[in-house]
Amino acid sequence: MLLMAYRVLLVSYPQDSFAVFFYQCYAISVIIKFKFMQHLTAKQKNLLESIREYLDQREENPTSYKLHQQLVRCGSKDSLKSVMQVIEALEKKDLVKRDKNKKLYLVENDNYVNLRNIFSIPVYGLASCGEALAYAEDNVDGFLQISKALFRGADSAKLFAVKALGDSMDKENINDGDYVIFEKYENTSEEDLEGKIVVAVINGMATIKRYKKVSDEIIGLFPKSTNNFHQPIFIHQSDQFMIAGIFRKVLPVKYVSL
Repeated sequence: MLLMAYRVLLVSYPQDSFAVFFYQCYAISVIIKFKFMQHLTAKQKNLLESIREYLDQREENPTSYKLHQQLVRCGSKDSLKSVMQVIEALEKKDLVKRDKNKKLYLVENDNYVNLRNIFSIPVYGLASCGEALAYAEDNVDGFLQISKALFRGADSAKLFAVKALGDSMDKENINDGDYVIFEKYENTSEEDLEGKIVVAVINGMATIKRYKKVSDEIIGLFPKSTNNFHQPIFIHQSDQFMIAGIFRKVLPVKYVSL
């Protein structure tokens, strides 16, 4: 709105050096603010979103300690000291402030990037696209920042990611190093799984495969690869295994900053 007013002023008085000066100053300030927003670290962006989520869910402003507790419940391993350092950095950037009771407030100014359309999902270790080789059970290796537009209608609390290893699912465009998004599987009906790509945990190890019931007793986990080396995994219904999630989307590693 302010920029439009300056433009009107500039058009109305094209020879007015005073108007030109103010327009140029405003344009420079916009550029500076844009660059400023781009220099938020991943931790700073994640913390801003965590504060907003806390406000939306609890309708009260958190203290640094309460915010840290929430992050720990969500799987974060950051210490309170580490969280405090991020908060102090955000204070210096005029994005958060604390009152006399140490409660945190978001500063709604031109420097703040609205993160309402972004949510965080945990990354749980590694999952092989070959044999069941690697899995860090209940070990959060970090969080991905995901646009809600990519998962319209999905329950974000049920989404998680694993990092793929190997090439046994490359015909499904799941390649080595890609982040693969799954929705937690909570239904006991096998019909919900038939023919779908799943992440299965076998003896504590995870693998990404296509699920198919071979017979009343046998379940097959099938690769889909350009590499003929990869073979199906056959499991008896009595074996110890778990379907952790059903495939929702792949984020190719070539688009992810590693």
